[in-house]
Amino acid sequence: MHARGKVQSALPPFAAAPVAALCAVVTVVLVALSGRYGFHRDELYFLLAGRHPAWGYPDQPPLTPLLARFGADLFGATPTGIRVVPALLAAASVALTALIARELGAERDGQVVAAAAVSCSGYLLGNGHLLSTSTFDLASWLVITLLTLRLLRTTGTTGEAHWWPLLGLAVGIAALNKLLVLVLVPVLLAAVLTTGPHGRFLPRGRELRGPLTALLAALPFAVPVLWWQAAHGWPELAVGHNISAAQGLAGRLVAIPLQLLQLSPLLAPLWITGLRRLLREEQLRWARPVAAAWLALCALVLVGGGKGYYPIPLLYAVTAAGCAPFAHWLREKRGKLALLLGTALLTSTLAALPVLPASALAVPITVDPDIGEEVGWQELTAATAVGWAAIPPAERSHAVVLTANYGEAGAIAHYGPALGLPAPWSGHMGLWFWGPPPASDDGPVLLVHPAHSAGLEQHFRDCRPVARVDNGHGTPNMEQHAAVVLCTGPDRSWAALWPLLRRY
Repeated sequence: MHARGKVQSALPPFAAAPVAALCAVVTVVLVALSGRYGFHRDELYFLLAGRHPAWGYPDQPPLTPLLARFGADLFGATPTGIRVVPALLAAASVALTALIARELGAERDGQVVAAAAVSCSGYLLGNGHLLSTSTFDLASWLVITLLTLRLLRTTGTTGEAHWWPLLGLAVGIAALNKLLVLVLVPVLLAAVLTTGPHGRFLPRGRELRGPLTALLAALPFAVPVLWWQAAHGWPELAVGHNISAAQGLAGRLVAIPLQLLQLSPLLAPLWITGLRRLLREEQLRWARPVAAAWLALCALVLVGGGKGYYPIPLLYAVTAAGCAPFAHWLREKRGKLALLLGTALLTSTLAALPVLPASALAVPITVDPDIGEEVGWQELTAATAVGWAAIPPAERSHAVVLTANYGEAGAIAHYGPALGLPAPWSGHMGLWFWGPPPASDDGPVLLVHPAHSAGLEQHFRDCRPVARVDNGHGTPNMEQHAAVVLCTGPDRSWAALWPLLRRY
């Protein structure tokens, strides 16, 4: 791939015992707090999507819904049950960051600093608390970064051939979770081409076997996902466009500061040091593409829109590069290091984990709205049951419950059977593909929608509110004061109406 110069092939010993201890602490804390509030709206959707397995959905490939189903089947269909896997993935991300620090030359103490730092990061704790696509993305992108660094470091040695198929496998599995990895790969490639060491990068002749084995390892996972998207008109592109449009200019401008806030502002000395080392120090020149790729992804988020957290896995690698110079703190400045990491852990915990009462979430929601979306789903389902009771019993056999979004549908699907509710319908994301309701369901329609999103009602006749959601904590989330509205029926057949209800 390139001229290796004087890059060392030997690595320092891995700090297995202290890193494993940190991973264990992260896992225990996350599992212990996992059931404190309730399901997140996305988790309820993943549980529902896991019962409709497919090679894709409008907003994601199939892996995360399958993990939700796996967690529910193995550990129970509870918040704790489906969050065991995210806790383990968060612990794996801690270990992977330490391994990246080792790859970049950090000795035992530097690896421990890297592992401890990311353990105190709000982004890691938040992703380890909830099952989401970004939870698996963090771990998989760190694996890809680690393998890329290994290839950059060992090119030209006999061990190089072992890493290509593993890199392809990691990319393919990541594509099963989110197609965003197909942005990471060309960005990393461009970074190596433009900022890598002097010498030839693109392989020739027999050297092409490595990249080809990577491609062959990735294709069995990526092709079915891409085929599903193509067969359904690339809905994920529409979802991405809507995310970009929703961000607006203001959202783009705060994306990068928000990323650094999610990492933890107190860890800034580490990533700033890491960025400086990767860009300036000659002995790390071979690893410079990681820093360049992070900067490029930040620029893409700023220019093209998207979520500010997309580049964070590469920021973790940059942070890992900055930990070796702080290794002496473990020996000489334990108090300062403990104060720094302890403060970072405290602020990250308050922002990302359910430690506050549900009635005290107004401030954390301004930093991370997701934490508020874990509150009130049982109350929403109970309010829906009140609305269902307003339908005459003789009409319920051909009545429909229709929701505005997948969170509402997921909550009613999960909690509703115990209250006598039927399976809900929705035009939101993947649920649209599972409709429309049968033509025989021509009776009353019970609508559930957020308080200030009454547009759904325009398609139905004689609508009147019959219940209002109150989560009981005053938590100002999306579903607080949601409306439950009873209508006599749709204004046209379900077959004609359903295309109008699709919403990505």
